[in-house]
Amino acid sequence: MTNAPQPPHAGDRLVASAPPRPHRPARPGGPPVTVWSRTVSALAYLVKVASRMAALVVILYAVFTVFKANPANVWYQFVESLAAWLSLGLANLFQLADPRWTALVNYGLAAIVWLIIGSALAGLIRRAAP
Repeated sequence: MTNAPQPPHAGDRLVASAPPRPHRPARPGGPPVTVWSRTVSALAYLVKVASRMAALVVILYAVFTVFKANPANVWYQFVESLAAWLSLGLANLFQLADPRWTALVNYGLAAIVWLIIGSALAGLIRRAAP
């Protein structure tokens, strides 16, 4: 009795149809990274981070309002002052029956606008790189 490998059958689905491809680098000999492309990439990154931070502050204020944070707290006052400036004029767009829902909707919309603007602007900046 021998344990020699049997030839694959034509109907056997577990047989690989092609040999595996060898690994190749992602960008062999691609364009060199220049100072300009690094600068543009860093600027796009900074724009994206800044817009996300603005959206985070606005959402944080909405969360503080929904869960009735203490308005006398220093952190609440700091976030409130930043959110008032970062709300893009959307703080009083909708007037709902409950002021907590009003804050959530209006400041949530402002956060979404910040995210959209930041991503779009970062994309436009990246297109400036060669």
